[in-house]
Amino acid sequence: MGRPRKLKELIGVLKDKASIIKASLLSKRATSYIRVAVVRATTHDQSAPPPEYRIAAIISYGHGTRATACACVEILMDRLHSTRNAVVALKCLFTLHNVVRRGSFILKDQLSFCPSSGGHNFLNLSVFRDGSDVHSLELSSWVRWYAGVVEQNLIVSRALGYYLSSPSRPSKNHKREDNISMLLNSDLWEQMNALVGMVEEICRVPDSLYLQRNDLVYEIVRLVGEDYRLVQHEIFLRVKNLGDRMGSLILGEAADFLGSLKRLENCKERTVELFANRKKNDALWESVMEARGELVTMKERREKRLLRIGMGEDQLSELTRFGEGIVGSLQSFRSKGAEGWLDVDQCPLTVSTVR
Repeated sequence: MGRPRKLKELIGVLKDKASIIKASLLSKRATSYIRVAVVRATTHDQSAPPPEYRIAAIISYGHGTRATACACVEILMDRLHSTRNAVVALKCLFTLHNVVRRGSFILKDQLSFCPSSGGHNFLNLSVFRDGSDVHSLELSSWVRWYAGVVEQNLIVSRALGYYLSSPSRPSKNHKREDNISMLLNSDLWEQMNALVGMVEEICRVPDSLYLQRNDLVYEIVRLVGEDYRLVQHEIFLRVKNLGDRMGSLILGEAADFLGSLKRLENCKERTVELFANRKKNDALWESVMEARGELVTMKERREKRLLRIGMGEDQLSELTRFGEGIVGSLQSFRSKGAEGWLDVDQCPLTVSTVR
């Protein structure tokens, strides 16, 4: 096993050198230096993630012209979609994830042009498979999962109107709460739906957690953990606001919110498994349980009222849609302040114990 692995590593080194030479000699002068930087950040070396200075070099291209930023993202996406090597694909995604988290607006704008809906910036890698050896085959599942997480991050950003880790993101809780309180019920649900979708995507992490002993995979999970910390805070603020507008919900809207909360609760066990800092999650899960219970209570109260006054088939159908699959606590919703979230530290991951 050792000899084939060493041979594969040697071939990877030769491929990287060939790609650098090709980029230097055959590319247009205006983009050759970007191609070289992308190759150096996404080498075949599976022993470590891209060094910070390599990531910083890619991000720096977002501080120039729009044409430079566009070329950078285009070259990075070309590298991602042309490779059949799982390590190279993971490094491309890791670099793209850092662009989403730390890049300038002009650079992120090129990346978020059309996630998953087609076009050049296509992050759907659901059929990616590197079958060169068993290790690469296992890493392929991480490629498919990580692409989905980065893509969902962009979808969440579109729904919220700002990037999760962007400087333009409202920095004060009271400002964010004010912005949320001004949303229409339908807009609030759209944001909740996207945020819950992000949690669901994170929970689809491959079962081969032992691979986190690999430094590249470990850094990927750490970065995703930072995203999860931000997402759970955004969800908490919206669940809190949901409690303030219970009386304004029509049955259809309540059904939508209830469905989102149920999907979120279904993720609880997996997130507790992935992230060790369970105590800091308690406020979120308690709020979700209480909001869900309040929605059920409201449904039953309105159902009885409609039964007293008589209802048609359309109303029965609506109530049936609302009530399907609903079980849970009937505790009343108690609004919680967000102060406890101001001091939340980065969530340590259970994976750190297996490095």
